[in-house]
Amino acid sequence: MSILGTILVGFIVGLIARALKPGDDRMGIIFTTLLGIAGAMLARYLGAAMGLYHDGQAAGWIASVIGAVVLLLVVGVVRSGRSTRRF
Repeated sequence: MSILGTILVGFIVGLIARALKPGDDRMGIIFTTLLGIAGAMLARYLGAAMGLYHDGQAAGWIASVIGAVVLLLVVGVVRSGRSTRRF
């Protein structure tokens, strides 16, 4: 897939993941796109590790959204831990 296609798919996956996860996720369009791309990559590598995908095969839409939601939960945990620290 081309770079523009990857960015477009990442943006759509990021938007869907943000819509599915409850809560206020304050992030811009660039971070949403990066979230979607990283979620698709996470789903692809975990799927390959479990034998669901073969080398060079891209993850499906549902797996990409699930991967992005998982990353969104991780980002939420990291952000909440950071805001409670006092220096």
